[in-house]
Amino acid sequence: MPEAYKAERTISAVFKEQKQIDDVIRRLLDRGVPRDHISVMGRNFQSETRISGFITKKDIILGGLRTGAIFGSLFGSFLSLLTGVGVLFIPFIGSIVAAGPISALLLGATSGAIAGSAGAGLVSALTAWGMPEDKAAIYQTRLQAGEFLLMAEVPSDRVGEFQLLLESAGGEEINTVEKTFAHPCLGPCNSAEDLSPEVRSHLSEEAQRTFIERYNAVLNETSDEFTAEQAAWEAVHKNYDEDENGVWSKAKVNV
Repeated sequence: MPEAYKAERTISAVFKEQKQIDDVIRRLLDRGVPRDHISVMGRNFQSETRISGFITKKDIILGGLRTGAIFGSLFGSFLSLLTGVGVLFIPFIGSIVAAGPISALLLGATSGAIAGSAGAGLVSALTAWGMPEDKAAIYQTRLQAGEFLLMAEVPSDRVGEFQLLLESAGGEEINTVEKTFAHPCLGPCNSAEDLSPEVRSHLSEEAQRTFIERYNAVLNETSDEFTAEQAAWEAVHKNYDEDENGVWSKAKVNV
């Protein structure tokens, strides 16, 4: 594209069938939405490849998501087009496949809502991010039922265009939030100021240094910003616990 893509809103919809997700992702890409601005979540993806342990450096997500498991981005042709594919456990829903920038939200940008001891689920994460609670509750219920959630970050002046696209592809419960997800640093992180405010506000200064060091190391190895971000969150989770304010600040004692 001649001009840099400017994502300003996030439009989301539920789809009943995997083939609808495949179709709408390809249509979004054809309309110029970059792959790192498309997110998908679902329980019942049919994989063409059995995932077992490590695959290759290009195909794995270092550190995985909150489960710590490592999965390849091989759950189907459409998911292989997206960034940051992994599997995690969400209370009330179970194990799901998640792909795209929503992974940053689920990795800790909402002060650990997914892993909360009270069993907070997707509703807590999405409402903390800015989605109306009633819509978030519908999305959680539909995911529980085995359906799929797609979210696309789009320019504000094209919201109507993409809403029609999602509707024509079979999307239901369409919603638009006037913000986008936190994205990783563009290139290496030189200081805490390069981190998104959502990430920085939930890390102590020491945890920020841990995050940046791991992020830069993995980015240098993989040239993949989402892989680097997920590895950075894993490093934080290994070395720190959250305090009462949801900030990763309590250094763990290695026994």
